[in-house]
This record gives sequence, C-alpha cells and structure tokens, in this order.
Amino acid sequence: MDKKTVYVATSADIIHNGHINLIKKAAQLGELTVGVLTDEAIASYKRYPLMHLEERMEILGNLNGVSHVVPQLTLDYEENLRKLKPDFVVHGDDWRSGIQSSIREKVISVLSEWGGKLIEVPYTEGVSIERLRGRIDAEGVLPELRRSRLANLLKVKPMVRVLEAHNGLSSLIVENTRVAKGEEIHSFDAMWISSLCDSTAKGKPDIELVDMTSRLDTINQIMEVTTKPIILDGDTGGQIEHFVFNVKTLERIGVSAVIIEDKVGLKKNSLFGTEVDQQQDTIENFCRKITAGKQAQKTRDFMIIARIESLILEQGMEDALTRARAYVNAGADGIMIHSRMKDPAEIIEFCDLFRTEFPKVPIVVVPSSFASIYESELVEHGVRIVIYANHLIRSAFPAMQKTAQSILENGRCLEANDMCLPIKDVIRLIPGGE
Repeated sequence: MDKKTVYVATSADIIHNGHINLIKKAAQLGELTVGVLTDEAIASYKRYPLMHLEERMEILGNLNGVSHVVPQLTLDYEENLRKLKPDFVVHGDDWRSGIQSSIREKVISVLSEWGGKLIEVPYTEGVSIERLRGRIDAEGVLPELRRSRLANLLKVKPMVRVLEAHNGLSSLIVENTRVAKGEEIHSFDAMWISSLCDSTAKGKPDIELVDMTSRLDTINQIMEVTTKPIILDGDTGGQIEHFVFNVKTLERIGVSAVIIEDKVGLKKNSLFGTEVDQQQDTIENFCRKITAGKQAQKTRDFMIIARIESLILEQGMEDALTRARAYVNAGADGIMIHSRMKDPAEIIEFCDLFRTEFPKVPIVVVPSSFASIYESELVEHGVRIVIYANHLIRSAFPAMQKTAQSILENGRCLEANDMCLPIKDVIRLIPGGE
C-alpha cells in the first residue's frame, strides 16, 4: 500500500514541547510535510517573528519525523493543500473556537474533495507561544533587534499601522490592543512619539520647547515596558550639527526612524497652516540636513523620513513633488506628506504622482484631518505607513475631565466609578504588576 501523506502547518517562531508532541503524532500517520508560515503571514496576525522564515524552516527540517518543509504563504491552508493533497492534516484541538475556527472549517471542506481527514491532537496544557514570547520580551528587547523591526515590517506588510504613545501606560495600550476581524487579528505595528503629545502630556506648548533630553526620557519610559518599533517625531530636526548627534543617539538606543519636517523658525503645529506664521526651509538646506543625518548613522536599519509641508502651507502640488524628489536624492528613506484638508484628494494625488517616479520609497501619511479615508484606500495609492498621531491623548483628556467634573458635582466618587477601569485591571496592565 502507498504510504499515507500528512501535513502540519506552524509558525515555529518558538518551538516548545507541544510542537514536538504534535509532530511525533503526525509522523506516525505517514510521510510528514510541515508548512512553515512566512514572516508575512505571521506578521498579519501577531508580532513580527523572532526568527526569519529560512531559520525556522531549517530548524523544523532537522526534527525527527519531518520529511519535507515548505513555506505556507498565508494563514489559509488551501494553496498548499491543493498542491500536496495530503491524506491527513494534523492540528491541535484548540482551534475549534475563536479566530481559527473558520480556517479549520475550510481545511475540512478542502480535504473532503479527495477524501482527506483532519486529525486533531489534544492541546498541550500550560503551553502558550504568546506567554513564552511575553517572557522573552519581559527580559527586554535589545536596541539592535528593536531598531530593525520597522524596516523588517516594511518588507513583509503592505501597510504598517502606527499609533501615538506619550508615556509608559499609553504605550502598553499600543502594545497590547488587538481586534479580531474575520480571519485576521488587527493590531498596531509601531509607536509614534509625537512632539505635540509629548509636550501636551508635560503641560508645555508644542514649539520645540521640550528638549531632546526630555524626549529621550519619554522614549526610555516606553522602551522599558514595550517591544514594538518606535518612530520619533523630530520636529524640524533643529540645527544640522545638533541633528547629527541626535541621529547617533536615537540609532544607538534602538529607535527605528525619525521624521523631520522642512520648516524653520519657531515651530507651530502644521494643522494651523497659513493661519499662523510658518516658514518652509529651503530645499538646499533641508537636503543638507538629511544627508548629514544619513552620513552620521552606523546601520542600515535606522530611517530618516522627510516630512513635506508644501500642501499645509499652500505652496502647491508641484512644489511638494519637487521637494520629494530632492529629499529622496539627498538620502531620505521615506516621504511623509501632510495635509489639513478634510478631503483626502490632494494626498491621493500626491501619492499617485510620487509613486510613478519612486515605486519603492515608503510614503507616510497622518490622516488626522482627512479621517474618513480607510487604510485599504490609502494602501491602494501606495501608502506604506499610516500614523494615528494624537488620538490617545485627545481621547484621554475629555475622559479625565469628565471624571473630575463628576467628583466635584457629586461631592463623592461613586458616580465616577462607571467611567473608571477597576484598579485591579489597571494593575494587570503593568508588567509584573500582579
């Protein structure tokens, strides 16, 4: 009789005794092929993997009982199942409910076409990749690993989703918030440390008053309790000589990218546009700043992204595109285009025109004003990084204000309880708090 064929799919980012148990039982059924989820597939539903696909495939290929190792491009098994037509698919029984239940149903349906069967192995209790990964992360993420994560995400994801964080607590929200949507789990890929939010959290105006030493303190607070890559709002970048030293510092501590805007003089928030006095830098001077920063960095991972204020200051599309070309040629690793219009039309126009000339240079947008546009629409026009730049601090202020008013109005805190998270839940948010 022909030997039966067996298929198992796994991420194998961290191999534990549960995996070994599953592979042993699968190998007893016949010739075993293991499908290893690609970096892209893993990043689509959880954190970027600790090891690259090639490393994970090599490890699995050397395990006893494994005959073949192939990549699995998506969470969906269908493509590999139709190629291999295995007699059995083996999986733990923990996927009968939750986000993977629909994937399970599809596996059963596809296997039925040629009489294949799903074999489910009892889940190994007390073992969780997320828990193990959490223990690894709790020991801290080295700067080299953290710094490279943004560049790695851009290689494997069509879009990197970023949310602002202004202290350790808000960064834990960015780190841990997840939402199940169909067969996918959506989360934030990186953190934006905004000068506006950092200044506001300190009760200071957003005019570059908060110096780099204070900004670095905020970064360190966030790095101590999280693992996701950090993009820093570098305002104008300051004097070229200062920017060079700041690049070296940011790169050394593990920041992934800094975004600097092409303005000079006293910094005013871009969303005021021409309502306040704002002066754009010359193309030549800003290019010198970009080039000096790139020459100062020591690794390929760190990114300097140029933010163009032409649309904010009503200088027109051609000026924005001219500056974009110059900044890319000066060494910018990406272009952020900003607008204060509620209609995203001018952003889309810029993206389409820029993409015809620079198909691979990342475009960054901040849809604070043109908030109605969906991420999927931005991706269609070539946007690679979407930053939600100030939403946590904007939502925190009215919530705290409402609680404070309730206590004053009622002379007690009972009525405010429904607006507050139980203190035990707050404690559980903090690593090591329990």
